Amino acid sequence: MTTSPTTAMVLAAGLGTRMRPLTDTTAKPLLKLGGQTLLDHALNHLADAGVQSVAVNAFWQADVVADHLARRPPPPRTILLREAALLETGGGVRAALSVLGPDPFFVVNGDAFWLNGPTSALRRLAAAWADDVDGVLLLHRTSHVHADVGLGDFSLSKWGVPRRRAERQVVPYIYAGVQLIHPRLMEGAPDGAFSMNRMWDKALAAGRLRAVVHDGMWFHLSTPPDLEEAEQILQARITGDQRWPWR
Repeated sequence: MTTSPTTAMVLAAGLGTRMRPLTDTTAKPLLKLGGQTLLDHALNHLADAGVQSVAVNAFWQADVVADHLARRPPPPRTILLREAALLETGGGVRAALSVLGPDPFFVVNGDAFWLNGPTSALRRLAAAWADDVDGVLLLHRTSHVHADVGLGDFSLSKWGVPRRRAERQVVPYIYAGVQLIHPRLMEGAPDGAFSMNRMWDKALAAGRLRAVVHDGMWFHLSTPPDLEEAEQILQARITGDQRWPWR
């Protein structure tokens, strides 16, 4: 059963500590890659997928984020949600529920950067939706990432059911920072700051979480060298320089 989300959230409140000194004076989602900010890349993807309204939370350098959004024309329409204290990923989503509506909505990490494969990644998440699930995650193959991603995050069944990595286990997929969730996923969520992992674990235990493997390019952007290498790979892709073995 395909759904057509019209609302979304971009998580842009983090401190971006591992990206310092680039984030000393700006929020990580406002760093540029390929000539645009990471935030604009995310908003453009959402607009292309038919999303009309996007909540963007902000804490670190919130005034800078607000100014950037004020200068960006729709679509999509953006709603800035300032956090008085960091709420983490789960707390940020919970705080935005009142403006996201009763239907499934996308959640995109503010530092997520991807290029679509044959079909839009967001539309593939929507196509994987079913009434008996609470969320669909976008995963990427760890072997296709130009950065250290540790032991991975999930394995995946042939039915698209993710499973957490066991202790010391190596698994082939990493969470790509993009998800499609129903508000019911957040039922029973605590007040204050908490990770979305808490709600995923509840959905996993109930068999109500699914995943889709990304079929385009995706970049893990944690440190300044990650951002620099991603820029070089993008430029090599544009110029046709075969010395960069991107996947």
